Amino acid sequence: MAKSLFKEEAVVLNGGDIRIIELFAGVGGFRIGFEKASSRFKTVWNNQWEPSTKRQDASIIYCNRFGSLGHVNEDITSIPSGEIPEADLLCGGFPCQDYSVATTLSNSKGIEGKKGVLWWQIQRILEEKGAGAPNYLVLENVDRLLSSPAQQRGRDFAIILASLSDLGYIVEWRVVNAAEYGMPQRRKRTYIIAYREVSPTAQSWGQEGDSPYQWILNRGILARALPCVHHTRRTKQSTFKVLGSLINITQEFNKTKELGKKNSTPFGNAGVMSRRQVWTLDVESSYDGSFTTLGELLVDEVEVPEPFFISEEDLPKWIYLKGGKNQKRVTKDGYEYNYSEGSMVFPDALDKPSRTIITGEGGASPSRVKHIVKTPSGRYRRLLPVELERLNMFPDYHTQGVSDIRRAFLMGNALVTGVVERIGRVLIEEL
Repeated sequence: MAKSLFKEEAVVLNGGDIRIIELFAGVGGFRIGFEKASSRFKTVWNNQWEPSTKRQDASIIYCNRFGSLGHVNEDITSIPSGEIPEADLLCGGFPCQDYSVATTLSNSKGIEGKKGVLWWQIQRILEEKGAGAPNYLVLENVDRLLSSPAQQRGRDFAIILASLSDLGYIVEWRVVNAAEYGMPQRRKRTYIIAYREVSPTAQSWGQEGDSPYQWILNRGILARALPCVHHTRRTKQSTFKVLGSLINITQEFNKTKELGKKNSTPFGNAGVMSRRQVWTLDVESSYDGSFTTLGELLVDEVEVPEPFFISEEDLPKWIYLKGGKNQKRVTKDGYEYNYSEGSMVFPDALDKPSRTIITGEGGASPSRVKHIVKTPSGRYRRLLPVELERLNMFPDYHTQGVSDIRRAFLMGNALVTGVVERIGRVLIEEL
């Protein structure tokens, strides 16, 4: 039996509260975002398990911050759906390493990869819950999901859409860059909102004479939470049906017929699907509010521990790694090839939102991808864990209690909670 306190105690609910199940909870990014949006959001059950790891840092932090009530630190594949309480909303950033931009797309294993298979646990829970499944889903993944895997662009997303459609959900999605809505990090992620055909949101679908494209641009949950307009340069707009069984989709969706010929994903960065019919187009943000920059979130230089500063001895290594390269290199087999990469901004700009945090952000060793800022005194330094938390809009010291390297890793896996907060404000109206 899953180790949960849910059966011994119960989350105290009031009339109008919205019960949430949080899967793949990490250190609680979804929970923070929803609770910022409204006190009516109540997480009644959550799961966090990191395979092949003896110390469960994310689970420990989650319990330290929110308590252990309803928390389960076990492999989701071993948990019967009957042990998961009924809820109004299920959320989760299902593990995405197999789609991640940290690897080349050609190496992406997609939904068949070790982490991608965890999508099927969401599908399993919804299917086994049947009529008791949540009316609403809010899911998050990397933007590469829409074009994975390389051999069948968009296949993995087509499987997810078809799965949800077969379970009775209407689905909308959007690739969101948090910085384009005033948030402090240029973090681009795919957000998926699904609602059952019996839900209040689905009842207004297709009414008032508007087209599905108007739903994408104006009336849908994502359109109201994160306003957008049709992209001025990319005018992709199409509709098509995802046909066949899930096995057929896996084998045939957008499969390249000609050897050596490349294909492209049929999915734009926004869209909606109902009963397997897809409407999709490319959009861009429509936001005229204030913006938060990296510089605004930095602590005073005097508060920075000495190990975070770059020594004069190591500075040339950092500069080399950040710089552009065009070199001849030789493999172990003696094959000679040209290696090139563009330069990166060094140090990181303080008057703009930060670059994306990745899991390798921590540690003192020189790196191309870690953030480096220049202090008022002219010294260079890495970012502190609390600054990484601020870039994801977490409370200060939320991940305190584990090593600095692990804190950076956990923030590299997290989401920008402000995006969830905006979605939550719209969902309150729907629910």
